[in-house]
Amino acid sequence: MNKDNHQETIQRLRESFTRFAKAEWRQRSVNGLNKSELRILFCIMMNTDVDNPKIRVSEISSKLLVTTPTVTQLLKKLIADGLVERTVDPDDRRSVGIELTPKGEQIAKEADEQLNQHLSGLVEHLGEEQTLMLSDLLTKAYNYFNEKD
Repeated sequence: MNKDNHQETIQRLRESFTRFAKAEWRQRSVNGLNKSELRILFCIMMNTDVDNPKIRVSEISSKLLVTTPTVTQLLKKLIADGLVERTVDPDDRRSVGIELTPKGEQIAKEADEQLNQHLSGLVEHLGEEQTLMLSDLLTKAYNYFNEKD
């Protein structure tokens, strides 16, 4: 690839990343919750069940690749909104479990359904083959940038 083509490719990639970052679906809130708060609800919903109804703050931090203080701040608002509950383990007072309230579970499920509808529309728009290719390419791009840091 010659230098001009290489620069043009870089410019197209930059423009694509910029458009993607500004895409409307990323800016939408659900029930007044921002994307970070929704990610917390999703994380709790996806990592708890009847046998294991609680998740620790450190586990949420690890799964979302954010710091524990960041999760703690987001949880404060979600607790105040009645979407999650914090419970202390009676056997280990230092261990705090987080679980969704029924209201939090309902909102998480609604937001999950909305996201699935958006993604389903994208699959229909691109087709199965291109969607899988996009998924693979995004994963490769993520891994590239993650390894660079």
